[in-house]
Amino acid sequence: MSALARWFSGLSERERRMVSIGGVAALALLLLAVVLPLNLNVATASARVDKKRSDLAFIQSVAPEVAAAGPLAGGATSSESLVVLIDRSARESGLGSALTSTQPSGDKSLRLRLDKASFDLLVGWLARLADQHGVAVESAEIEGGSEPGMVNAGLVLRAR
Repeated sequence: MSALARWFSGLSERERRMVSIGGVAALALLLLAVVLPLNLNVATASARVDKKRSDLAFIQSVAPEVAAAGPLAGGATSSESLVVLIDRSARESGLGSALTSTQPSGDKSLRLRLDKASFDLLVGWLARLADQHGVAVESAEIEGGSEPGMVNAGLVLRAR
């Protein structure tokens, strides 16, 4: 007989009942405090993945049509510098508050830093810069932020 079993059998009937009820209550609290929130988080994440898959399927279905349409008209005027273009387009894309620094980095090149930026907005912004203005990503360092979907990024962009 184990020490725990000896201890339990040495208790009075009332104490055994209280220990048993306390054990069941502790197990119920564990279920409510740990297992159910985890289950809710898994369900939420699964719904987000399903939404992203749906978005991806839509994008893949319209990609040939968009590619056939060709590049958008417009773009940066010859008088607009790369610094001004990046600042303006970042604000238009909802990344103005995340853009923390810009620094020229050679001929037609700009080094910039974004903190606490939405990854989805960042990728869309970079794609628009490439398609509409001919600005390419020369190098990128992207690290996950403290919140899901948020990133910190160091980029070097070059005008073509």
